[in-house]
Amino acid sequence: MRVALQPGFILHRRPYRDTSLLVEIFTQEWGRLTLVARGARGPRSRWRGLLQPFKPLLLSWAGKGGLGNLSGAEETTPAPPIPTDRLLCGFYVNELLLRLIQPHDPCSVGLFETYRNTLQALACSPFVEPVLRIYEKHLLTELGYGLLLDSEAVSNQAIIAQGLYRYLLDQGPLPMVRERPGPGIPVSGRALLALHHEALDEPALWREIKRLTRAALDLRLQGQVLKTRTLLRAEHQRRLNR
Repeated sequence: MRVALQPGFILHRRPYRDTSLLVEIFTQEWGRLTLVARGARGPRSRWRGLLQPFKPLLLSWAGKGGLGNLSGAEETTPAPPIPTDRLLCGFYVNELLLRLIQPHDPCSVGLFETYRNTLQALACSPFVEPVLRIYEKHLLTELGYGLLLDSEAVSNQAIIAQGLYRYLLDQGPLPMVRERPGPGIPVSGRALLALHHEALDEPALWREIKRLTRAALDLRLQGQVLKTRTLLRAEHQRRLNR
């Protein structure tokens, strides 16, 4: 099997044998794959400096089954670079795909477009938090675990901005009774509707939206610890201690 000039991105790369690389790629039609880039670390490699995360590429490979061989890589129209202080956020976006998308499982075009748009937003948007929350929302939807954000789980009543809710991950939002809070993630109607409409322009809502999307992702991660989350927390603490 040979595939030519497939739009894709490098999610992760690591040394393989003496001069090669193992590259995890995410493509528009084939989803996530692992390929061997033979000789990519050699001094005369045609791919030297090219197989980097966040670069839009046209990728070609050959082989079937577990491990294919990269046969070509070309850079397409350059994308705006992600600022250095946001690179960890980009690697967080990549790590979620690596943990939640199975190899050789073709993903929808929508998820690829979501990923590409997220990288562009990380490069250009004034704030990072809304970019990551919207990406998490779309990722959950594409995986088949979309959040119910505009109506109550049982009654199907519309979410009220002034209301308070408890979100059960296997059902959705239920009205919160102050005397009996019950299980679930506390969240305001304003936060639910903001995420539903992807209008996250109120910083006061970011923390509770993050609590909701992270809990939904943790359920799918099944105990896997994300390295990028650990690094992001450490970086946040370092900035607070300055």
